[in-house]
Amino acid sequence: MRLKALSALIAAVAATSPADAQTIDGPKVEWNHSTWGKQRAFTAGIEKVSQFVSEKTGGKFTIKVHYAEALSKDKENLDGIKLAAFEMADFCNFYHPGKNPAHMALSLPFLDLADWKVSKDVREAMLKHPAFVADMAQWNAQSYMSALLPQYEFLGKGNPPKTLEDWKGLRVRAGGGLGDAMARLGAVLSTVSAVETYTAIERGTVDAVSFPYTYAHVSYQIHTVTNWFTSNLSPGTAECASVINKDAYAKLPPAYQKLLADAKEPAYAALIQAYVDIDKVNLPIFKSKLTEIVYTPADLKKFREVAGKPVWDKWIADNKGKFDAQNVFDTLVKEIEKAEAKHKKKS
Repeated sequence: MRLKALSALIAAVAATSPADAQTIDGPKVEWNHSTWGKQRAFTAGIEKVSQFVSEKTGGKFTIKVHYAEALSKDKENLDGIKLAAFEMADFCNFYHPGKNPAHMALSLPFLDLADWKVSKDVREAMLKHPAFVADMAQWNAQSYMSALLPQYEFLGKGNPPKTLEDWKGLRVRAGGGLGDAMARLGAVLSTVSAVETYTAIERGTVDAVSFPYTYAHVSYQIHTVTNWFTSNLSPGTAECASVINKDAYAKLPPAYQKLLADAKEPAYAALIQAYVDIDKVNLPIFKSKLTEIVYTPADLKKFREVAGKPVWDKWIADNKGKFDAQNVFDTLVKEIEKAEAKHKKKS
């Protein structure tokens, strides 16, 4: 999406935010939120939520965001929520597909989720789908908001994969449907977590890393140990989200529950703005220091033919015994079409 369009979206979202109101009186409530890494664009949304609820309650309702896996390993945040070790947490679906099988639909390759407005509407709708709700219920969790991950791209070390055939044999960090897509090209998959990727590529145990473009690559300093990047592959994205322990939420006064709902729009605005701002800084760095790989339309068409619909069909077949995977996928496609039509009319 063009920067002007993004700026217009951010302004529109901010305009719909709840108007300032007097301080809401209520009990003192202290929540802890578990995440990994450091404060970055990915966490701009939950940081805004924390600021919002504290300001609206005069500091009586606080959400402290704990970084660097201080409360839990990144792959164990849902376990921590279930144990009530903390009230809120972030998770990424591809860290543990078995823990959130329906959520993996949002990691299927080549879904049209590049537009911020479309992505926001679709993800919000899917988090309410019965299969998604069931995913979280087994962890005594309820979804709060998506991290709106941008499209992924790759940064790598060694010989740049300038053709699709060059991906064969490369050891890549790629999860979910994107991982399935890369495997169809002959790449060897690695499931190292975000916090492990820098060391993996520095030591040569991984050749290429896929992350939301561009913020996550820089957040984990991947650009400092690589020599090439893809700029137009846009193979897909993933779903990372913030969740709340259901019991903790139930104990909140209704006014505080409403505050959490009201906080989402300004939080999404802050999240989008953070992604936009970091791209303005990162792209010039990438272009000046790394070899840029731009694929031809013919290459991209071939990639989609090899690793698009076949991956969708396989995902549906593999999951039909776990939940209504066909319905999840059909709903996802309908929500994308619905959001695209909605925002096309507004533009």
